[in-house]
Amino acid sequence: MCQILGVKRANYYKWLHHEKSNRDLENEKLAEYIIKYHKKYNQELGYRAMADRINRDNNEHYNDKQVYKIMRILGLKSIVRPNRHSCTVRKANNTAPNLLNRNFNASKPNEKWVTDVTEFKYGPKNEHKLYLSAILDLYDRSIVSYVLSSTNNNILVFDTFKKAVAANPDAHPLFHSDGGYQYTSPAFIKMLKDQGMVQSMSRVHCCIDNGPMEGFWSFLKCGMYHYDKHYNTKEELIDEIDSWMHYYMYERYQRRFGVRTPMEVRTEALTTQTPKQYPIPLNKAIIKYKQTHYASLAA
Repeated sequence: MCQILGVKRANYYKWLHHEKSNRDLENEKLAEYIIKYHKKYNQELGYRAMADRINRDNNEHYNDKQVYKIMRILGLKSIVRPNRHSCTVRKANNTAPNLLNRNFNASKPNEKWVTDVTEFKYGPKNEHKLYLSAILDLYDRSIVSYVLSSTNNNILVFDTFKKAVAANPDAHPLFHSDGGYQYTSPAFIKMLKDQGMVQSMSRVHCCIDNGPMEGFWSFLKCGMYHYDKHYNTKEELIDEIDSWMHYYMYERYQRRFGVRTPMEVRTEALTTQTPKQYPIPLNKAIIKYKQTHYASLAA
């Protein structure tokens, strides 16, 4: 074999019996962590999330480059979220102004809530639908409330709102949604006013006006349907959604929050008069796009 590879026998046996360096041992330990978490979290963790998870759970100090290198050697990759090319478009009937105006920063819990309804399919041929209505707090990105139903109607949205108010009776946030008929109904508008909330709505054909909610749906469905995962029964789908919601709120670390979960951030903020601020980092790609786009329009 040495002759075929063009390697001296002495060098081969020296390599075969050499003592592993500290770096070798460290990389082997890191590889074990990566394999463990890659399997545990269903291939969902990219190298940054993997580094955060390993470091916090095990009091380690690996950097992103180390984790990226070992994941690449192991041939492990996270699930890639597919691009969405469409969104639900509503008619502009009885809509409120877009007061949120894409300002997705919030200085404290219950200052800004966003909401939406999405659908899931299940059954042998995906012939059945299940609807999920949720409210997201823009301060800590926590799910304030969510409700599941086989019917997408006013009751679904009303129950979601009532559940959020019951958990936060003193909350008076800016309440943002799309222009769906549930949110423009007189009954729902009255519910908002009775609770002292101001209503805001996305503009027609502008899904990005509710960007954080749309992003949450994308992340949720990517985690639940990776590799064409299928749900045969309603009960199976509901159990998976409940499990994923618990994971998101109590287990999924977010680097923006100092590698903490939404519930950890929310719990801390609700116990102080001066909540810690977590400004959204500037997105260089978006800034470059705006500069190029608006410059071309001006020309």
